[in-house]
Amino acid sequence: MSYKVDYSKFPNRSIACIDMMSFYASCIAVLHNLDVRTVPIAVVGNLQQKGSVVLAASPAMKKRFKVKTGTRLYEIPRHPEIRLFEPKMKYFLEMSMAVTDILHKFVPPEAVHVYSVDESFIDLTGTEKLWGPPERTVRIIQREIFDTLKLHSTAGMGPNMLMAKLALDLEAKKTVFAKWTFEDVQTKLWPVSPLSEMWGIGSKIEKTLNNMGIFNIGQLANVPLSLLENKFGVMGNQLYHHAWGVDLSKLGAPFETGQISYGKSQILMRDYNKIEDVHAVLLEMCEDVAKRARDVFQSARTISLGIGYSKNAFGGGFQRARTIEEATNDTMKIYQVCKDLLKENYNRSPVRQISVSITKLEDEHSMQLSLFEKDNWKNRKLAAAMDSIRNRYGQAALLRAISYTPAGTAVKRSKMVGGHKG
Repeated sequence: MSYKVDYSKFPNRSIACIDMMSFYASCIAVLHNLDVRTVPIAVVGNLQQKGSVVLAASPAMKKRFKVKTGTRLYEIPRHPEIRLFEPKMKYFLEMSMAVTDILHKFVPPEAVHVYSVDESFIDLTGTEKLWGPPERTVRIIQREIFDTLKLHSTAGMGPNMLMAKLALDLEAKKTVFAKWTFEDVQTKLWPVSPLSEMWGIGSKIEKTLNNMGIFNIGQLANVPLSLLENKFGVMGNQLYHHAWGVDLSKLGAPFETGQISYGKSQILMRDYNKIEDVHAVLLEMCEDVAKRARDVFQSARTISLGIGYSKNAFGGGFQRARTIEEATNDTMKIYQVCKDLLKENYNRSPVRQISVSITKLEDEHSMQLSLFEKDNWKNRKLAAAMDSIRNRYGQAALLRAISYTPAGTAVKRSKMVGGHKG
């Protein structure tokens, strides 16, 4: 089949995506002089709580005992070879930064995009005169990471960020290193099925595409572009070009173009059976999300609430959103919308997970102060003063009284890093 896309019109760079193998488990293994490849290791949020979840598992733990991220502590079998540890988030972050420091030895900071705590993109285009072929440079980087930090890694390489990520996820995690080119699209990318195996396609989009008779990436690539755009809008254009391996994202684009949402999610340490207790945590979370928006002078028009019910109630939950007429970053306004969504959708089951997010962001200076709300500006100044205190002295320096009740979680979480023990 001939190409429908003229690849000569698109950038063809040397982008690598480097991922640390089972990062948390690997860091723990280094700390305790264990081999992460052979020792069954699980990093568990809290070893004192049977319902606590596994944050990371070593390859041996996954293969031998079927324990993976999200497994509950009580589901882990009792076996003398299994090693269980609690997270050390400060140490994990230090190791992550050490990896980034190694990458900076080979390219300038603008050529590195830290995608997550254990995964980074690096642009090696034009470094041939310094380090030789980019494929060899990636191997050198992987070797230095191991020699310096004792961390194993895998790496995918491609002409853009998408192809590098796909090479990593779909091949390199089995072979340590893989390079994909545009010539590999039809033989390596198109057979991918289910569609959710493709970076950027979630379960909802997959279901919609399946209903359209599309079950692999090759079928997606050969659907008329106009049909996808009519169905998904701008996202349809992206789906089509991604199916052909085309990605125009610039390294670091998520930071350059600005964040499009702010959100917070937490798994509660116990089941919350009273709606008043859920309200307490909800207010804390709205405070955190609103503050992050205020810190960068953003306001939002769409507010989303997600509730996950306890496994004791056979799971389930809901995700709902509401768009308001006037953008806001006022904690109490966001909280009130969340309370309304909760009241309308809550079925009184025990709650175990809560998420809050705000989208459709606008510059807060464009907010119109309603003539009927004379206290708007005063409330914004008060919030700014509170934020200033927290930014200077820490999040726990100024908390609402609700945080000191048995239902509150902010006091305990303020002593954690990344939601876990430091």
